Amino acid sequence: MIKDLNRIAKDTNRFLKLYVKKQSKTELIRSMKYGLLPGGKKIRSKILVDIGRIFNLNYRTLIKIGAAVECIHAYSLIHDDLPCMDNDSIRRGKLSTHKKFGEATAVLAGNSLLTLAFEILSDKSLLLKKKTKVELIYLISKCSGHTGIAGGQYLDLSYERKKIKKNKIIDMQIKKTGKLFAFCCIAPALISNKSTNTLRYFEKIGYEIGLLFQITDDLIDYKGITKKAGKKTKKDEKKGKATLISLLGYKNTIKYTNKIKKNILKKINNYGKKSENLKKTVQFIFERKK
Repeated sequence: MIKDLNRIAKDTNRFLKLYVKKQSKTELIRSMKYGLLPGGKKIRSKILVDIGRIFNLNYRTLIKIGAAVECIHAYSLIHDDLPCMDNDSIRRGKLSTHKKFGEATAVLAGNSLLTLAFEILSDKSLLLKKKTKVELIYLISKCSGHTGIAGGQYLDLSYERKKIKKNKIIDMQIKKTGKLFAFCCIAPALISNKSTNTLRYFEKIGYEIGLLFQITDDLIDYKGITKKAGKKTKKDEKKGKATLISLLGYKNTIKYTNKIKKNILKKINNYGKKSENLKKTVQFIFERKK
């Protein structure tokens, strides 16, 4: 599992480095590269490749789509860390982009990475039909804007120091994290021309994987160590964040994550041996809290 994850991370980073190198040399390139490379485990790309293997898709094609996903993810992290958002000074074991380059540059670097994702998906080097590329760009756009990451971050901020119901917390976390995981699960099925029912099936799996990932992140924040996590921990409680831990308590949240994991694995089992890599990734996400 770790060997495979490292390979995917290495190949994704290699593609991104080469792609950014081909860009016109502007003053924002340095801050874009800083926020994008080389950190992060590339778990979203791993999920994409795992499901791509179920449908026997080309590995290099999946790496390119994963690179676009990582651009979206990096943009969201750069913006989340801003003083007007979560005001975090450490990200992936180093200074946040706004701490290194200033707030204005961080905003613009994040914006540029967001649009770079669309450029990668529309690039002629991505050997897919134009119709498929348009559908992928449409989907990733929906996952990134007000119905996805941005909308989830808005809710996350607006829920601070308020008593929020469980279903609203889950909805917020699905938007903030689950939507991009859902894209990673839907994209391979879409490329393979699977039915609408199959797309919805994998969308639900993506939401659950994203929710599992986000809750595990919250558990790491609650009991984790800053040096090991690569970012400041024990922030959520101080800021009064609406999390399942604040609502259900630590032990009950652990039980809830176990339930989500079992639901995911049950759905994945329908694809037999081809889903073994995906199962290992889901287990890895679940065990991050330890």
